[in-house]
Amino acid sequence: MKIRTCGVIGAGAWGTALAITVRRAGLAVKLWAMEEEVVASINEHQKNIQFLPDVDIPEDIQATNNLTIAAAADLVLLVVPAQHLRHICGKLAHAWSPGVPAVICSKGIEQETGALMSQVVSETLPEVPLMVLTGPTFAKEVAIGLPSAITLACADENLSRHVSQAIGTPNFRPYQSDDVVSAEMGGAVKNVLAIACGIVQGKGFGDSARAALITRGLTEIGRLAAAFGGKPETLMGLCGLGDLMLTATSMQSRNYSLGVALGEGKTLHSVLNDRRAVTEGVHTAKALYDVANKNRVGMPICAAVYAVLHQDADIDTVVRELLNRPFREELDFTQ
Repeated sequence: MKIRTCGVIGAGAWGTALAITVRRAGLAVKLWAMEEEVVASINEHQKNIQFLPDVDIPEDIQATNNLTIAAAADLVLLVVPAQHLRHICGKLAHAWSPGVPAVICSKGIEQETGALMSQVVSETLPEVPLMVLTGPTFAKEVAIGLPSAITLACADENLSRHVSQAIGTPNFRPYQSDDVVSAEMGGAVKNVLAIACGIVQGKGFGDSARAALITRGLTEIGRLAAAFGGKPETLMGLCGLGDLMLTATSMQSRNYSLGVALGEGKTLHSVLNDRRAVTEGVHTAKALYDVANKNRVGMPICAAVYAVLHQDADIDTVVRELLNRPFREELDFTQ
């Protein structure tokens, strides 16, 4: 299998960073954007002024509004927001060439169905080989070539190896895994937990509280992954612990910074109203709450975030309820 060309579907900050990265790895790249102004900005000024303004984009990366043109490649990265993935994949179905792998780079759970992104792609693009790219990365750092590492999860070890060799560079290191479910769970749930950690920061509860929340949050991800057939130990790697640590500790994270603002007393509406980029954890919190209840998986931290975001629950009351939960065994992955 020879991979020479790559289509990147989605020109937000992360999609743009990945386009730059795979071009750096030697692939010819077409980048699809929904917004005409983004296409014009990239093609005319070598900048994504709307989503990644401080980074120069190589002149040989071409942006397009045409999905068919972008999908005409040996490899396609899907980097649209999770709640829009089904719609975009439906439009891509007629243009997809047989055997071309799809790399899912969107993190989340579909709100209406509770489906993982791999399930969405399997339903809309049947027979397409798929894998999940996830891990502890910030778009700007990856785009300018700072060292980073990601998980590339795929059931087909041979395919995973070929794609890793095609997109990997010394400063963008893919690590292979066959545990697609856990990789997806880590990428989705960490956004919700990052909001919780931001609230802890905004309320001034201290670093010790945040560390405890991260640790207990990782246990919650492991419970849900196990319920779907994943392996909790996978989450000790880049796709779980690594991604959670990054997203739940830095103001570069949209989810963490949103939580900080809520903890400081701002309203959800006011924070979201000032943002153009999607804060995925807000949508995932609702979907996650439904999925956890349906599968009888105990996720009290994530449920608390859902209550704050979608039920107008008082933060102080929610925190008090969490702290008054019964004491338990630390390594209990049941409830």
